[in-house]
Amino acid sequence: MDAERLRTYLLTLPHVVETMQWGANLVFWVGDKAIGGKMFALINLDEPPDPAAGKPHLVLSYSLGPARYAELLERDGLVPAPYMARIFWVAAERWDVFPDADWQRELRAAHQITRAKLPKKVRATLDLPAAKQKSLIAEARRKLLASKAKK
Repeated sequence: MDAERLRTYLLTLPHVVETMQWGANLVFWVGDKAIGGKMFALINLDEPPDPAAGKPHLVLSYSLGPARYAELLERDGLVPAPYMARIFWVAAERWDVFPDADWQRELRAAHQITRAKLPKKVRATLDLPAAKQKSLIAEARRKLLASKAKK
C-alpha cells in the first residue's frame, strides 16, 4: 500500500470528503465538515525526517475505536496516534504493517465506526439524494465563511 492507492480506495467509500490540513496531511471525513462530518483517517504526505533525529515518520493515522485499540497497539509498526490516542486512534510507522486487503478492511471499519458516531441530523443529511445534499453542504459552507468574515 502507499498514499496514492490508499487515497484512491478511501474516496470510493460512501460520503467521503478529503481536505488538506495541518501542513501536508490528507484528512478523510465521513461527510463534509461544514455539515458536521467527522474525520476518520489522515495520510501524512510530509517527507520522512532524518533518521538521526530519532523521530518516527507516521504515514497514516486512523480511528479504531476502543474494542481493538489495545490489541492493535501490540502489532509492530502501530503506535498511539499523536493528539488522537485519547479517542482511540492509531498511527502506522510504515505501509507494510498490513497487506493491502487488510488496510482496506481496517479503513472501511474506521469509516463505519465514525459514521455510526455522527449526530442524527448529519446522518440524515448524508441519506438525502445527492443534489439536495450538495445544496445543503453549499449553504453550510456559505454560512461558515460568512461567520468567519464577521470575526
